[in-house]
Amino acid sequence: MSTTPEYISLKVASVISETDEAKSFSFEVPPELAEQFAYQSGQFLTLRVPYQGKFLPRCYSMSSAPGLDLRPRVTVKRIADGRGSNWLCDNLKKGDSIELLPPSGLFVSKDINRDKLLFAGGSGITPVYSIARSALQNGTGKVTLFYANRDWASVIFLEKLQQLSMEHMERLQVIHWLDQDKGFANRSGLTKWIQEQLPQLNKPEVFICGPGAFMDAAEGAALDAGLPEDAVHVERFASLPEEGAEQDHSAVAGAVDGAQVTIKLWGETYTVDVNENETILEAALRNKIPAPYSCQAGMCSTCMCKLEDGSAQMRHNEALSERDLARGMILSCQSVPTSAQVTVKFPD
Repeated sequence: MSTTPEYISLKVASVISETDEAKSFSFEVPPELAEQFAYQSGQFLTLRVPYQGKFLPRCYSMSSAPGLDLRPRVTVKRIADGRGSNWLCDNLKKGDSIELLPPSGLFVSKDINRDKLLFAGGSGITPVYSIARSALQNGTGKVTLFYANRDWASVIFLEKLQQLSMEHMERLQVIHWLDQDKGFANRSGLTKWIQEQLPQLNKPEVFICGPGAFMDAAEGAALDAGLPEDAVHVERFASLPEEGAEQDHSAVAGAVDGAQVTIKLWGETYTVDVNENETILEAALRNKIPAPYSCQAGMCSTCMCKLEDGSAQMRHNEALSERDLARGMILSCQSVPTSAQVTVKFPD
């Protein structure tokens, strides 16, 4: 049984039109919630969007940067037929209140001083922009950004990126790629471009966010160029089901009733028994283990962990790539043990 998320109502502090299709929304966080809403660059907020008498949970990466912006901010681009994005851009005003979940996500830098190679497509700039600003302000490494858009009118944060480039001329390089002029960026072209950049970069961390085809091309190019797998980070989202939609609790072939799961989480080790057809996350939460999670629908990667021993079957997965699966990563919210003993480790 899924756990009902504990949403918190926050007031909208500002609404800024970034382009004809995108708006930024910042939120007032009262002092008593400051710790709960502390975040790292690259993380996201889940908004509970009201729509036709129902609620739509929607994940939006924060474009704000901790320590540089007074309030957390998300930037939302309209999507054709997108119920959540269009409602927010059409209806959410300064002074309104909306329910959110505290920050989540693993799309974060492990080394602020390490060089950064960033890829953004369209509204995928939001977490990448935050990562870039934090790295430039608090780190010492170089930052190279490849930013693809349909045309100049679609470029979110164009003036802000120009200003950032002027302030950090020695460390920041921004490459704008316009599809209308050059066509879509492809894997082979990106591989060649990355190889040209590598002599100027020292073991860079790679962060990729944007449309699916763009992320696939950039991820493949980074690996083709010889960058190590553990240095390449991809942020994938899918639209979450509306609240009240029936979740998949179907029986899993080979599920082991009473399986024992060892959970390694933030330096602690826990052992729990899993009930019949219960997921690893459900068993963890039932035992008051503070395992990270957000969507509980297999559509974000907040609950991702590594299967170190034993076996488990996922009911649903729209967040992990083939590369993630090959590395033994699973979504704990969707994983039912299929062996008597299972060990998983959550990222530090």
